[in-house]
Amino acid sequence: MTSAATTWTIYESPLGPLTLATGPWGLTDLRFPGKLRLPDEAAKSAMQEVTEQLDSYFAGERQKFDLPLDLQGTPMQLAVWRELLAIPYGSTLSYGKLAARIDPSLFHTLVEPWQRARAVGGANGRNPVSIIVPCHRVIGADGSLTGYGGGLQRKQALLDLERRTLEGSGPFSSWADRQMVLD
Repeated sequence: MTSAATTWTIYESPLGPLTLATGPWGLTDLRFPGKLRLPDEAAKSAMQEVTEQLDSYFAGERQKFDLPLDLQGTPMQLAVWRELLAIPYGSTLSYGKLAARIDPSLFHTLVEPWQRARAVGGANGRNPVSIIVPCHRVIGADGSLTGYGGGLQRKQALLDLERRTLEGSGPFSSWADRQMVLD
């Protein structure tokens, strides 16, 4: 995040503050606290389109984001992130099943087929725009929650929000109460 065209802001989400950054071609980062070094204050700018879509997601009114993304990564990482976007709202997929969706030629030649789920987990963990590219929807083969840059409590909160929305319960009556649980 060093380009002169980069702008950033802090979005106060129900899960805590999120750092948002955009470049000339779209959103480059959505990070939890401490995960992104910020440029100078002069580059700070409101991101109305992004924050409005995040607001509607957290209100249980949006199931898919419609934002330009400027994702930088290896061909394998980009393929994983594209597949994350294909996981339906409120659904989960195991790392192994996600790995099976990735073109085998994109994996390093030293990665054996049985190691691909771990490689996909690594790419998932490098997702620069969590929530929007829904890496929280990937779980362990046994259904357990594993690895999330924002912490497993935030991953669970996102999955709970999506489940409750699909059930018709909507978001938590008070995200402030949910936030206290995350601290």
